[in-house]
Amino acid sequence: MSTTNIISFAWLSLAVFAVMASYGFHTLKRFEINSYAQGTTYSIIYYAADSVVTKKQTDSLLSRLDKSVSLYLPTSLICRFNRSAKGIEVDEPFRILVQKAIAINKATNGAVDVTVKPLVDAWGFGANKPELAPDDKTIQRILKNVGTGKIWLKGSFLHKKYPGVQIDLNGIAQGYSADLLAGLLEKHHVWCYIAEIGGELRIKGRKPDGEKFTVGIEAIDGNDMAPGPIRKVISFTDGAVTTSGNYRKHLQSGGKQISHIINPKTGYPAQTGMISVTVYAKDAITADGYDNGFMAMGLKKTLTFLANQNNMQAYIVYKKSDGTVADTATNGFKAYELKR
Repeated sequence: MSTTNIISFAWLSLAVFAVMASYGFHTLKRFEINSYAQGTTYSIIYYAADSVVTKKQTDSLLSRLDKSVSLYLPTSLICRFNRSAKGIEVDEPFRILVQKAIAINKATNGAVDVTVKPLVDAWGFGANKPELAPDDKTIQRILKNVGTGKIWLKGSFLHKKYPGVQIDLNGIAQGYSADLLAGLLEKHHVWCYIAEIGGELRIKGRKPDGEKFTVGIEAIDGNDMAPGPIRKVISFTDGAVTTSGNYRKHLQSGGKQISHIINPKTGYPAQTGMISVTVYAKDAITADGYDNGFMAMGLKKTLTFLANQNNMQAYIVYKKSDGTVADTATNGFKAYELKR
């Protein structure tokens, strides 16, 4: 992934245009950090008088979070919780993520559920890949351990109702990671930056010449879900943008494409016609926490939900009943769009 002039991701992901201005009349300098964490890349561009935030600091911050919530680190707190019989003591980042996930679960009427991990594994989207898709009997057995009501926090102790209850915070953790990077920058009095990890973005301020940062959103050409040119460009000075989509994470089973978005109520991959959702919110933990939920909720329920939200907007690409691809955006999202 290149992070020079454009940070570009796969289809309908985000491209951040960070074109350098001439700094002959400015005291702020441009600094850039690029590295690898959480199975993906991350990039930070910030403007400051000096290099007050370093790669060593950002790597360390993200490494600490991995020790808390990484499913690929056997010694992490989340892996210890998943192996436990009744639960464990968790740290502050873990607690924040679980609290947010429980709140989003309630707000979306169960469309987002972090206890969905056994279902994610059964459908082949976890670390281990089963040879066959689960049958109805297997799904019903797994569902007995699924449901946010089967976990609860009491102080710093995360309880579970049954030993088989397991959680997966991947649907919200990268957004939180972007927020942590933003917090690190602001702790060092940096107020003009882009912090990106795995396509999840936090933006603050303007470039020294007064120009806003811009985010480009790609769209597909035709029905083959192939990457197309940038169709939307948005600009804002404070907030976060994340994207969830079926265009990258899917499997084939029985000749059909299976979405990685699992409906926690039925136990089966969501089939809502949604192709992708790009969400704007004030922080990335919120945007990232809701984008998968919107994918599971479908177009009508998502637009109804967003109509009652003041601080969250979305751009949605979906398939119509006749199979053609269409898109729509909330009025608030349209307000951020730049004319091209």
